[in-house]
Amino acid sequence: MTTHTIVSSKTREHIIGFDKPFTIIGERINPTGRKKLAAEMKAGNFDTVKSDTLAQVAAGAHMLDINAGIPLADEPAILAETIRLVQSLTDLPLCIDSSIIAALESGLQAYQGRALLNSVTGELEQLEQVMPLVKKYDCAVIAISNDETGISQDPDVRYEVAKKIVEHAADYGIKPCDIVVDPLVMPIGALGDAGKSVMHLIRRLREELHVNTSCGASNISFGLPNRHSINAAFLTMACGAGMTSAIMNPLHDQEKEAIMAANVVAGNDKDCMRWIKAYREPVAANSSESGKRIRRRNRD
Repeated sequence: MTTHTIVSSKTREHIIGFDKPFTIIGERINPTGRKKLAAEMKAGNFDTVKSDTLAQVAAGAHMLDINAGIPLADEPAILAETIRLVQSLTDLPLCIDSSIIAALESGLQAYQGRALLNSVTGELEQLEQVMPLVKKYDCAVIAISNDETGISQDPDVRYEVAKKIVEHAADYGIKPCDIVVDPLVMPIGALGDAGKSVMHLIRRLREELHVNTSCGASNISFGLPNRHSINAAFLTMACGAGMTSAIMNPLHDQEKEAIMAANVVAGNDKDCMRWIKAYREPVAANSSESGKRIRRRNRD
């Protein structure tokens, strides 16, 4: 069964789906843990936001996550301003990221297109606040598989939370294709079976609930050395299990190459053209191979 989650900017549509190339959602426009960026955004300086936007677009991101969670700042206003700025720089669709309901709505009001809202949990109070926004603004939403009981280490419990969110969304007329489930990737350095657990859950979400999935990809390697190698291996395996998107840094070539290779192996890079375009070595103008090609064309 094919599930398509459709998002868009004012002029560009993007589809997240099992039969589509893996969606890279750029994570850089987020002040969490970035003191300089947080101070700039709070002061109304968006120079780093501009440079991070353009760098992620150039690196091949398909969407950008926009977060303005700054302590003691006017998050709704800053988030809306950031969205308007980013949309003036790129036509990539955006993921509007906040834990504050007022900020989510402010971002949706400013956004031009069909956004991906990040996020809602299985907590009843939050479901009853976020789902009306999803319906009102006709957007898609990331559903995080935890609820009032917290985050279970049992992937089957997290599956039931995701199922509850999908069923609750249906009460608002929201289709499963507009729910992108975050299965919650745990740090494997702290929980040795975190990788196996999340792969099991991703497969269930695809095969039984038929929903697209996303995650914060770098969570898997938190606290470990050589994180990029762990992240790359995780992303490749997650693609094979059925994950269809991730919030990640597209500037890290090792992770991006792993995703592109996984697209080839999964048959989601038609005729391997994206891979060939990215990695085929150019032929030097004065090389013998170039001369052979010229002579061959002349004979034809």
